[in-house]
Amino acid sequence: MKTMIDRKQLNWSKIKKLPTTNEMLNNLYGAEGSAEREIFKKEAYSFYTGQIIELARKEAKMTQTELAEKIGTTKSYISRIETGRTEPKVSTFYRMVSALGKSVELTALV
Repeated sequence: MKTMIDRKQLNWSKIKKLPTTNEMLNNLYGAEGSAEREIFKKEAYSFYTGQIIELARKEAKMTQTELAEKIGTTKSYISRIETGRTEPKVSTFYRMVSALGKSVELTALV
């Protein structure tokens, strides 16, 4: 059952005092452009890449071992990628994508 919230009952003065996403990131990982923030971004991208690979692998109904065998690596390497502990080289990423029956599309940002 979905509960509706009456906007009139919200405490807007408290809500306005809540930190923004950028403020929270600054507090946790340093200001934009700082070394700490860059480390966080790198780790976040590694995790995100791993999640993409894991989702594609599961959609293909393939185990980590099967994927590893298809691209000539080990199950533990696939596991490290999927958990964001390591980032694959671009060539390895493309081999994984191909083995999973997917493709990568690059588009220009305008």
